Amino acid sequence: MSRHDFRQGAARPATRRARSPAHSASTVSLPRALSKLGHCSRTEALSLIEAGRVLVDGKPARSASQRVDMASAVITVDGGKVIAQDKVYLMLNKPRGIVTTRRDPQQRGTVYDCVPEGLPFLSPVGRLDKASEGLLFLTNDTQWAERLMNPASGVEKTYHVKIDIVADERFVSALAEPVEDDGERLGAASVKLLRTSGRSSWIEIVLTEGRNRQVRRMVAARGANVLRLVRVGIGGVLLGDLGKGQTRPLDPAQLARLSDGRQIGLPQAGTGLS
Repeated sequence: MSRHDFRQGAARPATRRARSPAHSASTVSLPRALSKLGHCSRTEALSLIEAGRVLVDGKPARSASQRVDMASAVITVDGGKVIAQDKVYLMLNKPRGIVTTRRDPQQRGTVYDCVPEGLPFLSPVGRLDKASEGLLFLTNDTQWAERLMNPASGVEKTYHVKIDIVADERFVSALAEPVEDDGERLGAASVKLLRTSGRSSWIEIVLTEGRNRQVRRMVAARGANVLRLVRVGIGGVLLGDLGKGQTRPLDPAQLARLSDGRQIGLPQAGTGLS
């Protein structure tokens, strides 16, 4: 960044302060570099560095805080050079009962059990909790993922939610109003009643932010409980007929829609959920 030094008297010519290599645009922490290159997660990178298995330009990595220039540094793990992987963009129909983590201390199933073998390391774009299901993206394109998760991007996430009451328009209107919960303001872009049956109802909730357990907290604040929560769309890309636990690559049209911020409307009818 340019810095001008103005003092009393004659103005000195503006001088540009040289940017330190440690803070150039292409430098990142070593764990982040390994993640961005598609080699492993940042957590796994920490373990590799601590075990002395990572070299930078032929020298053992000093620490996890070490910064490297991704444009020029040669990073090796166990003697093999880490090379940037082709970008991969997957959509997954996450089943209920598995967690959105790489490894689980409780030995529960994870979303990685659903990922085909032979791919570079992929990170989930956002999360779905264990009891939730539906559309989840996984990618090794960290910039793309960060844009989608940034609330400022306005990317819509659409959920179909089964609740334990017979809802009416009055309930739907109340649910559409923002609510304060645990110091956070929770609100939806839109709420719509899909159908009722017996003692339950299906409601569509569209969010442009993703606070922890937001849908469940919003529903609980209005005196109801979530029986089932399915994410059916992200940024106009729909879950469609993708089977539970199945993955497929985003097609070019879907990727373009997500990458340039364009969104299409979601279907007005139900989803076939029961």
